[in-house]
Amino acid sequence: MTQHDPPTPPAHQDPDRLPGTTTGPGPARRVRLRLAAPLCLAGFLAVYLLAVCTPLGQRAENALFGENGAEPAWIYDWSGASYRSSALPPLEHTALPTLLVGLAVIAAIAVVRRCWWQGCAAIGIVVATIGSKELTRTVLPRPDLVDAHVSLIEASFPSGHVAVPAGLVLGAVAIASPRTRPYVTAAGMLWLAVTAGAVQATYHHRPSDVLGSTLLACACYGLAARFLPSVAAPAARHPRALPAVALALSAAGALVAGARDDSVTQSLVFAAAAFLCAVLCWFTVKQGQGQGQEQEQGESEGRQGRAGCRARSPLG
Repeated sequence: MTQHDPPTPPAHQDPDRLPGTTTGPGPARRVRLRLAAPLCLAGFLAVYLLAVCTPLGQRAENALFGENGAEPAWIYDWSGASYRSSALPPLEHTALPTLLVGLAVIAAIAVVRRCWWQGCAAIGIVVATIGSKELTRTVLPRPDLVDAHVSLIEASFPSGHVAVPAGLVLGAVAIASPRTRPYVTAAGMLWLAVTAGAVQATYHHRPSDVLGSTLLACACYGLAARFLPSVAAPAARHPRALPAVALALSAAGALVAGARDDSVTQSLVFAAAAFLCAVLCWFTVKQGQGQGQEQEQGESEGRQGRAGCRARSPLG
């Protein structure tokens, strides 16, 4: 009977691991991905408690609303507030049509690509974002802690105008093909940043309002990616400069949309909050793709391990 030397384990294989078994994502990485949605919800609650439920937060945000109204905003002519102006979707009366058209486009892409589960998840992200916005707007009060003017005590957290692009962008990312996903993300980040900057500059919403809606959308996307990993399938190769370009364009869009003629401070605060919304969107998509890549790597290692077990089996 011939003797065979034991197979040499690969260099990357853990010596304490049994042959044929696979190495999955590390515990810390796995826990961090599973907590993505809860962390977004925790951030949403933290923004609400700090900005809406404390006198300091209310004074800070109320101070951003000057006496000159919306007209000094650079994007005023495109906001729908001026007479006979065309509102940039989804501002003013275009919010509902934008939402309906976006859902129809997502459904059409699902039919063309025959990605039924992904299509359901994408539509679910949008519906859950809008639904959670409506629910939290009704449930979470805005207490008057600083004797503010009557125009400043109306509940506006979170923003419905920002919930529409945030939900639609992440829904479109979920249904997009791996080849187009990076470009859909980049375009969506710009749209989200411009919308978030515009609703602040025209005094429709506070910074906490736009951040709250974005965090809700990110939480919905995280849940979808957790229970249906194909939603966050790894993206195809794209130019290395694309993320930097997308962030730069988002920053420029946030700065232009949030700018006002009467206050540099307000303009910078509005632009910073709008850009942070785009960064949250980008980070959420990137984390989801990392989860998809790790799952594919784990499945590949599992197939290799099973093949190795069959090759070493004495039964052939």
